[in-house]
Amino acid sequence: MQRERGFSLIELLIVVAIILIIAAIAVPSYLHARIEANESSAVGSIRTINTAQIAYSSAYPTVGFASSLTALGGTSCNPPSATSSCMIDTLLAGGTKSGYSFVMSGASGTPNASYQSIATPLVWDVSGIRYFCSFQDAVVRYSLTAITTCDATIPSLN
Repeated sequence: MQRERGFSLIELLIVVAIILIIAAIAVPSYLHARIEANESSAVGSIRTINTAQIAYSSAYPTVGFASSLTALGGTSCNPPSATSSCMIDTLLAGGTKSGYSFVMSGASGTPNASYQSIATPLVWDVSGIRYFCSFQDAVVRYSLTAITTCDATIPSLN
């Protein structure tokens, strides 16, 4: 009697079990890496907003700091204006980027002498676990709890 070639059911089950064990180890690492990437992107975006705010206040001294992300962004840049300066990309100007939501508020004075930008994870513990913010001192700050007002009491990101 001739033996059939191929794998037995036991051998296939062992291979599937090994693949599942490897996947169980790899998936949490992947999710953690994605959270770290989203947080890095959020910090970079806050820094981009700070740089754009400084450039905006220099370009439009009668306005001061921009009061909204749309004023820093824009689609019609020929020529740029105080309402559409094209200093940040349209994705960031839309308020959502890489698992984070961005809000600009706190513009006050004539010209605007203050602002605050806050980055909030869209889904906590999936897209990020930290909240980031900055105001006119251009220091990126973070918190593990939601940020409503960004000020010097929130620790800076080192």
